Amino acid sequence: METKKTNIRKRLKEPVEIGWCELVDLPDLGLLGMHAKIDTGARTSSLHATRIRVFERDGEEWVSFHSPRSAGHGHQDCEARLIERRMITSSNGSQQSRYVIGTTARLGPLTWQAQITLANRATMAFPVLIGRRALKRGFLVNSGKRWLLGKPPKEEGMS
Repeated sequence: METKKTNIRKRLKEPVEIGWCELVDLPDLGLLGMHAKIDTGARTSSLHATRIRVFERDGEEWVSFHSPRSAGHGHQDCEARLIERRMITSSNGSQQSRYVIGTTARLGPLTWQAQITLANRATMAFPVLIGRRALKRGFLVNSGKRWLLGKPPKEEGMS
């Protein structure tokens, strides 16, 4: 997980307008151009993950998991340092214990160290959800627009 420290920031200098869905990169995990829903109602960001397994590396807890590389592609094996297990309340009010990982995230002009929960989002339209903790770094959400930071490439067979 080596990233140039000069590119990591806590906040944007000037606010950046984003739409209700954008592309996000999680470069430490090898996940680039991920379709992400921007959710001001969610506190924490979340990533679709299956086959989650906790293991130890150099005295620290880590997790391995499968996650989609991007829309329309197969799964990728990923590993990340485990920060904690946290109780998350979903939009329907149910609570569940989730693993929280630390990884580099990039949304438009900002790259930062993110805390992201792992959840099975297979029934959701987007494999990544970006929550308020990330958005408070200087993003302004325009709920009437999408892909303001760049449009996803056209998928084969999609219109």
